[in-house]
Amino acid sequence: MTLERIVPTLRMTDEARSRAFYVDGLGFRVDWTHRFEPHLPALLQLSRDGTSFYLSQHLMDCAVGGLLHLFVDSVDDWHAALRGRGIAIERAPTDQPWGLREMHVLDPDGNRLRICTRLSRRPEP
Repeated sequence: MTLERIVPTLRMTDEARSRAFYVDGLGFRVDWTHRFEPHLPALLQLSRDGTSFYLSQHLMDCAVGGLLHLFVDSVDDWHAALRGRGIAIERAPTDQPWGLREMHVLDPDGNRLRICTRLSRRPEP
């Protein structure tokens, strides 16, 4: 038995607002959108650089207020790019004692994104 991958899901309440934040602001792309009927809630798969996750409007999928850790090659470069796009930064890049340099960003629904760069060659947490 092999685990192929894990796909986290974050709750969104406004599809257009979430698309603007993740696509225009963070540079993700929408791989697909699913609705059972045109007027029903949406489920989107977003991806960037080989990593993907879901955004769901379905109440039973998850609650607002989730957390994703995004590991990137340079959190400082991401910080500069996001500020240039007008994305509010909750916490600027800071070195953490557990070996990460990380910044915090909130999406439009209050889900937290911790954008991280490893300070040393430690195994993944």
